[in-house]
Amino acid sequence: MIEDVKERLQLSLKRIAEIEKDKLLEPALQDYAETVAGFILLVEEQRQWVLKGEMKKASLEQLQKRNTLLYQDVLPSYYENSYANPKTAVKKLGEKGKILSALYAEIRSIISDVVKEEPKMMLIRLELFLEIYGLLVEGAEEESLREAYYWFAYDYAQDIMEEGIKAQFGMEESFEERMVKKEACEDLRYLYYYQEYVSQEQLRLAKFMHQLPKEKIKLMADTYTEGFRKGFEVTGKDLSRKKSVNIYFTLGMEPMILEAIKNFEVMGLKACIFPASSSFIAGRSLQKPGYYGANANKQFEYDHENDKALYINGKYINRKLEAYEAALEAYKQETSYMAGPAVVEEFGEEPFIPTPKEENLQLTEKQRTLLVEYGAKSRKLLNQYVKGEERSFTIIAFPTPAIGDKFEEIFEDTISLNTLDSKVYETCQQIIIDALDLADYVRIKGKGANETDIQVALWPLENPDVQTNFENCVADVNIPVGEVFTSPRLKGTKGLLHVPKVFLKGLEYHDLKLTFQDGMITEYSCKNFENEEENKKLIREKLLGNRETLPLGEFAIGTNTTAYQVARKYKIEALLPILIAEKTGPHFAIGDTCYCMEEEVVSYNPNGKQIMAKENECSKLRHSNPQEAYFQCHTDITIPYDELAQVTAVGKDREEIIIREGRFVLKGLEELNKPFD
Repeated sequence: MIEDVKERLQLSLKRIAEIEKDKLLEPALQDYAETVAGFILLVEEQRQWVLKGEMKKASLEQLQKRNTLLYQDVLPSYYENSYANPKTAVKKLGEKGKILSALYAEIRSIISDVVKEEPKMMLIRLELFLEIYGLLVEGAEEESLREAYYWFAYDYAQDIMEEGIKAQFGMEESFEERMVKKEACEDLRYLYYYQEYVSQEQLRLAKFMHQLPKEKIKLMADTYTEGFRKGFEVTGKDLSRKKSVNIYFTLGMEPMILEAIKNFEVMGLKACIFPASSSFIAGRSLQKPGYYGANANKQFEYDHENDKALYINGKYINRKLEAYEAALEAYKQETSYMAGPAVVEEFGEEPFIPTPKEENLQLTEKQRTLLVEYGAKSRKLLNQYVKGEERSFTIIAFPTPAIGDKFEEIFEDTISLNTLDSKVYETCQQIIIDALDLADYVRIKGKGANETDIQVALWPLENPDVQTNFENCVADVNIPVGEVFTSPRLKGTKGLLHVPKVFLKGLEYHDLKLTFQDGMITEYSCKNFENEEENKKLIREKLLGNRETLPLGEFAIGTNTTAYQVARKYKIEALLPILIAEKTGPHFAIGDTCYCMEEEVVSYNPNGKQIMAKENECSKLRHSNPQEAYFQCHTDITIPYDELAQVTAVGKDREEIIIREGRFVLKGLEELNKPFD
């Protein structure tokens, strides 16, 4: 098989090298073909350079120059003139430009094959390029190009799916794991060995991390891995049955990741380290599961997120589901060993506001519906092999140097945030929960520019002496400490949720408004663009998962006033990740509940009370109609303390104010107000 791949690859490369001499196309298309062919040959030259061992001999300057060449065409300073930009491609090539830009974007994913022993994924993309090149030479129309792209996605669905499953769940030591264990050192050349894009910020991050005292690195790693272990402990899950853990991180964090790998090995877990997908067909997006380098250009990724419009139909969706099930079955032993993901997020980049382009490929309503159906069915399949009731996760976040001149101080304060005393918060949060458990609903009102006025209904408790609606969340899976949360009752949940400015899933939203009736979104809007339909499209695609509505899956009250004050101190409120931001005020999650697919897992708060509110009227359908029960998304939206007029727990004959004018007012919560002073 390997020899067959090598032979086909050499034949493809030979043919691609001849394109410049052929001159078989009209000038505009010839220029496009030569540009893509030139990129392919550049990647192949890099691959051979690596195979010969030259990469390890190169200087930092040589590595930087090569890295820039590989990513140059999508860097902001070049992108306006690149065929990877749909607007440019359509301007130069006409309507065919949409498909040809998508092809080039997909071809660019072959950079990741430079370090793979068997470059099969590179080969199949080269063969796709040659097929479409041949069609262009024949004078084929747009429909023929679409058809070729469709059959590529359909025919190779199994191979592409297996490649991803093997990387995510494979138990053999990977190139990436060897990199972290053996190559990551103060010689920063190692950053370029991954073949990811390396920015100046990542170089600075790596240098900073390697200069941190070992005891501080160990503290960071211990907090991270202990949170993962506690996730199993507090839910009564058996970690001893698991043998692997996924680690997600950004390049530069290797010193901490190496310590974490050692900690996980003590727990009996092997680290599975794999690259975030660079292929749009395989699922590349602004969010990055796996490890990743710097983002060369977020607009490029935004422009191509809907390239799937070229091949999404019912037949393809069925094929992809079959491929997914076959891949999971092929690795069923490995998937059963998986304990879950341990995620290290980064924050600090300037919020990204995309520029919509009419030249970008767009999904039809039918395609959106098919993607929603695929999401529900694929989630159910995954849960059969990586059972929700047997796995856990943890997430921790640290700033990137892009956050500004005070990066080092912010990083140090973030370490302190991530290691706050959980016992203090556990006590304070129980006081809040005791008040909430006596309420029928919670009313949240904003102030100033924040127009929020929403009523969140709570589930009635049959026996409040031993039952509770809210989880007392200390520093386990969600680091840092600081929230109480529940799955609200949808019936009776109503009103307006409004945030003047918020950063969600890699995008910044201005004046985001969501209106709820019986827990479901009935209206939505924002003011990112002048065109109202573009605003609705952005929310529908990015927040609602191509739906017209979602339920309110979670209501929580964040208690980490220290995190709030750190954000104000450095004026980085808009740059905080949701992981920290959700702890700095009440927050609302649209989509699935916090206990999605784990509703039957019995769990207790530290005081011994059983957590009862683990489902809502949607997730109750999981046995009778699972496609209507889950939504494959969960997006937290926070109202910071300074935008709050009041948070009130309301019962039949009592009202108890929990927060007034941004301050906690219940007796016993004085400790939470200290950071404000």
